[in-house]
Amino acid sequence: MPLKVKATSKRPGVTVISPIGSIDANTYSILEEKVDDILQHAPDVIIFDMEFAEYISSTGIRVLLKTKKALKKTNGKMVFMNLQPQIKKVFEILKAIPTLKVFASIEELDNYLDVMQKAAR
Repeated sequence: MPLKVKATSKRPGVTVISPIGSIDANTYSILEEKVDDILQHAPDVIIFDMEFAEYISSTGIRVLLKTKKALKKTNGKMVFMNLQPQIKKVFEILKAIPTLKVFASIEELDNYLDVMQKAAR
């Protein structure tokens, strides 16, 4: 399945990126372009909603790690939600999950963001 990537501004500084399909050697550049556009605005948080991501290869993981590195420079955060079992397995194999925030739902994520913002005030 070809990759589609939707980006939605949740609130100022918070963007949800929703990849739909497979993130592989043939499609990773679609995700990378969308992420690069968002990173130009120095977001506080990028949320990857992986509900409709069917597959991720090493090139897709590279895009995520590049995103994390770019956000770290501006004290931004990257979080994940709705990880599909096969994607979660890839993260576990790569030992990536302990360093990344993963949420089961938008409600759980919203609660986290509210606490994070209140702590910053």
